[in-house]
Amino acid sequence: MKHCFTALICAATGLLGPAGCIASPNPESHSIVLETDAGAAGRPLVHFWSECVGAGRANEGLRAGWLEQLKLVHDQCGFQYVRFHGLFHSDMFVYHETTNGTPVYNWQYVDDLYDRMLAIGVRPFVELSFNPIDPLPKDWNGWSWWRANASPPRDNAKWAALVDHFVRHCIARYGIDEVRQWYFEVWNEPNLNGFFYGGTRQQYFELYRTTALTIKRIDPLLRVGGPATSNFRPKLPRAVKIAGVNHMPTAEDEAALNWRPVWVEDFLAYCHSNNVPLDFISTHPYPRHPYVMEDLATGQKVRVLGSVDATKHDLTLLRKIVDGSPYPNAQIQLTEWSTSASSRDFTHDCLPAATFVVKANLDSIGLVNGLSYWTFTDVFEELGAGNTIFYGGFGLVNYQGIVKPAFHAYQFLNALGDETLARTDGAIITRHRDTGKLTALAYLYPPQVKISPPVSASLAEAEAMMTNGAPEPLKIVLNDLPPDAAVQIETLDKTHGNAVAAWEAMGKPEPPTREQTAALRQAAQAVKKEILHADSSGRFVLERPIEPWSLVLIQQL
Repeated sequence: MKHCFTALICAATGLLGPAGCIASPNPESHSIVLETDAGAAGRPLVHFWSECVGAGRANEGLRAGWLEQLKLVHDQCGFQYVRFHGLFHSDMFVYHETTNGTPVYNWQYVDDLYDRMLAIGVRPFVELSFNPIDPLPKDWNGWSWWRANASPPRDNAKWAALVDHFVRHCIARYGIDEVRQWYFEVWNEPNLNGFFYGGTRQQYFELYRTTALTIKRIDPLLRVGGPATSNFRPKLPRAVKIAGVNHMPTAEDEAALNWRPVWVEDFLAYCHSNNVPLDFISTHPYPRHPYVMEDLATGQKVRVLGSVDATKHDLTLLRKIVDGSPYPNAQIQLTEWSTSASSRDFTHDCLPAATFVVKANLDSIGLVNGLSYWTFTDVFEELGAGNTIFYGGFGLVNYQGIVKPAFHAYQFLNALGDETLARTDGAIITRHRDTGKLTALAYLYPPQVKISPPVSASLAEAEAMMTNGAPEPLKIVLNDLPPDAAVQIETLDKTHGNAVAAWEAMGKPEPPTREQTAALRQAAQAVKKEILHADSSGRFVLERPIEPWSLVLIQQL
């Protein structure tokens, strides 16, 4: 659905600044100040953000560009697993039946894909989907351009045989020690009719039970989980009455709407009551969709965007639910997440997405085992190919191999150490246990912007968000470094490492020539780099303004 970003915000807030941009009569301001000693006590820091990353469908992974980009994000962003739809889709040719109904299994395409992924150093986070056994329903219009058969299997015994044959084949090819390190997730977003066409919640629970027991009979140490449901939903109606239209989301709104992870609590109860194994819980906590509120006096309805803290709230609640369940040791693997669930959202191409990625992940430290960005690449065809080189695709990297700002967000997060020494809103200082060296990361998500990045229908709309905010003081102090120690500063901002800005400065070539594409790849990678030094006592001070929406990485060399 197309809508104007500024109009949507102003309708919800009543605040309109110059040129239609958000303004605040009482702009908030804060300094980002953080200091630590190199030998300070630290707390373990798990890089849950690089556990897994998403991709579109399995067959896309047989393309050179997809594989090149997977290597890039593994090497520079540290991703360890990749998850995608359609492992059993017709274009992977995994299953057919003879005229007398005998199953024939063919794993050649899957082997080709998995062999190449593992050679890169990335393991499969196996999404067992979709249905290759039954014909497409006659009334099926498809949720995707590639027309996945998302209807539930009519015969769970045939499905179990397919899963059994697949898992045993993987063990024979890659070895049990390797496959025990994989994850097996049952289906994708079965709460949505488009992904579980004509199916019910109970049917999914039974499908999960069949699949989990099949896998555990092969080897009880193989990891299986679900329900892979889409998003959090409010338990109350989406129209909620408020007094006054000038309203931004608050903690009280979040509580009143009672957002819950879809099916998760019922799924945990089902697994427990039916003695079904469960190694991890998965769901997709995209930031809030806009929700509708109604003014008590006028009846006017306004759309209010989701809070910038929605991800942290969701993961905190999910952690509480799992801790209090019969499966407190189950991992929490959130297998899709991004600024939005739209593959035509131009915010994905722009700087605010990067700042949101860093803020949401750092705010969620210690809550989950994995928060998988959807997706690493714009080689993604659920709605067909994009018409332009920047079309709002999910990817961290566009089709031509040009990295977007959100790529740098994960690159900077990956550079952090494995111990937290100090943390404040807007910055973190870490230490690498093996070397003792320090790495800090600072960001400025303007404090007056209370919303997560909204869906944007154009680049201009997405870039309008960057007009909000003002520079804030930043001071990072690292003590007890070696005398005169070298420290590298890398900055991602509007003019450094910003692919769209480089493309616009080039005149928006569509499509770019080979030479222009090479230049854009180079410009998109070119964050600002500086080498500074600690003083003779080993004290390093970085004190300067930080621009809104910027990321600053500080690394002891």
